[in-house]
Amino acid sequence: MTALLIPDDTLARSQKVTLQTVVHVEDIGALEADYARLCRVTGNNLPFSQHAWHLSWCQHILNCDPRIEEEPLFYILRDARNDCVAILPFILCRRRLGPLKVVSVVPLGADPGLTEIRTPLVQEGYGHLTARAARDALDHVADWDWVHWTGLRGEFAEALSAGKELQWQEPLSDFVLDLPPSWEEFRSGLKHNIRESLRHCYNSLARGGHSFELDVIESSRELQPALSRFLQLHQMRAACTRGPGHADRFASAVSREFLYAVCERLADAGALKLFALKIGAEIVAMRIGFVVGDGLYLYYSGFDPKWWEFGVMTTTMAEAIKYAIGRGLRIVHLSPTWTVSKSRWGPRQVDYGSAYETRARLRSRLANSAYLKIKSDPGSKLLQRLITRRSWH
Repeated sequence: MTALLIPDDTLARSQKVTLQTVVHVEDIGALEADYARLCRVTGNNLPFSQHAWHLSWCQHILNCDPRIEEEPLFYILRDARNDCVAILPFILCRRRLGPLKVVSVVPLGADPGLTEIRTPLVQEGYGHLTARAARDALDHVADWDWVHWTGLRGEFAEALSAGKELQWQEPLSDFVLDLPPSWEEFRSGLKHNIRESLRHCYNSLARGGHSFELDVIESSRELQPALSRFLQLHQMRAACTRGPGHADRFASAVSREFLYAVCERLADAGALKLFALKIGAEIVAMRIGFVVGDGLYLYYSGFDPKWWEFGVMTTTMAEAIKYAIGRGLRIVHLSPTWTVSKSRWGPRQVDYGSAYETRARLRSRLANSAYLKIKSDPGSKLLQRLITRRSWH
């Protein structure tokens, strides 16, 4: 633990904070109560900032690529009463970039699309303290070339910008639906095209003589067969040549093992909601949802293409929104990336800042410049070799 004395003009109500550095996976397991408190006071409603997500990630994804040496570097800030007021879940990465050995400090969640939004947890009023404490701690970490700050908003983003030169990147945008008290009120506020699409989806099933029901699977006892069916449907959707293309995010054994582990933990916490649309005895479409705080986060989905004409994925989405409204939730996250299927619901956009902070030495500036140049070229074979994890079997 490191004590940091605070001048009166920084945080008048506190005399000191302490900074704990966690570098072992087993010690992350002991932070569950700190995560629970901080998620509650910050109003966090993202599954990717939950203790279950971070612990599962470290247990299943950390060091899965032999070309990258990784270790946790979590900074935990506590106030004078020992309450946790900030968690910065960093990973220290060592890799080679051509002839250079590169050391970067990155937020947990550098994976092939599994962790969609990477944010720190910082209690209101502690943004400047957290930025200062983290930078003081990073000064004692040998050899790092750059820090990648992501999920930046509000006071903490302002604090990081003050007095430091950051290389700001394109923000990551989340798309969010604000929920009224009833489905009818929500539906009446939708654009004409999505209202017509919903009418077609429901009516086409009825005209075809099909009745449906939505099962919400939330018990860890039912998890194994439900996720097995989800993975089948997700793969079917990825293989479907109709409509926009969708990647199979769970093609590797590592990603599947992680999914089972994190869903089991979140089910035990009451957060997992597997929305399964059934026609007869067959599950034809599914979407993973996570209820965190006052929000429902809609994660990946899958469906059987033989039911394409009936719009079963749109029906599943509508039923999930009805579920959220019925339980008094305030928002639904539609996840990042702008697509027509999301835009027609009329969500608002929430931006999360992203910036690189590079060490002043020339070697670090050159390494970071080369890294960003390679990263900006999506077709770069060098990028695939240096950045993409190949060992996900």
